[in-house]
Amino acid sequence: MRVVRYREDGRTSAGVLAGQRLHPVADDALTPGDVARACRTTPEESGTPEELLAPVRPSTVFGMARNTGPGDRATPPRAFLKAAASVSGPGEAIPIPADIGRVDAEAEVAAVVGAPLWRVRPRDVELLGLTVSLDITARRAQQDDPRWTEAKSRRGFTPLGPWIETEADPTDAAITLTRNGATIAEGSTADLARSVTESVSYLSTLVELRPGDVVLTGAPSTFGAIAPGDVVTAAVAGIGALTNPVVAAEDATDREVDHA
Repeated sequence: MRVVRYREDGRTSAGVLAGQRLHPVADDALTPGDVARACRTTPEESGTPEELLAPVRPSTVFGMARNTGPGDRATPPRAFLKAAASVSGPGEAIPIPADIGRVDAEAEVAAVVGAPLWRVRPRDVELLGLTVSLDITARRAQQDDPRWTEAKSRRGFTPLGPWIETEADPTDAAITLTRNGATIAEGSTADLARSVTESVSYLSTLVELRPGDVVLTGAPSTFGAIAPGDVVTAAVAGIGALTNPVVAAEDATDREVDHA
């Protein structure tokens, strides 16, 4: 099943897609139990929403560094924070300021936490599901800030979507990054130094994770530079594809405000 957030007639709603049927849910339905209950108890609507939004509004967004390949397993894991306000949805622009220097994109699997997690083992990690993410980084700012906050938290620097796939297998999913239709990076979650559940488990030893928290689990391959005029797509087998245009920051329009 797929958990979606969407805009229709100027209003923001959430739902669960089961085949071609949409079950409306509360926007804070963030556990597997919430999703299952919605499919049992809410009326069905036909069709797929046309305007999809970021599938979750997280209170906290984490990222995993040093997780690109087996060699990184020899180094301690490292996590970083991204501002929740940097989250955007499918089709939303990635604004690039003119004076920011090189900006890179990485295609990643993002795990959406489905239960309170505190010091859990990988096998006990409970997720709502997986979505596709683009981790955008301003490299010059990254060099100047060891915490990476300024480099990774600008507006539009965390696209998520197009939905949360509740039944995706995170162990060996192909990940592809394309720029203007050309493939610039490809790999698999099997290539990560630490698996999706290992990364979430590690974070749970640092902080108590809450339903709806998002964990970007790292790029198994390389990254690619992006600039205004580009269109970048991250695709993950078994989940979907996320496409976002890149624009000059001065050309970016204000986002419409979600109306619950």
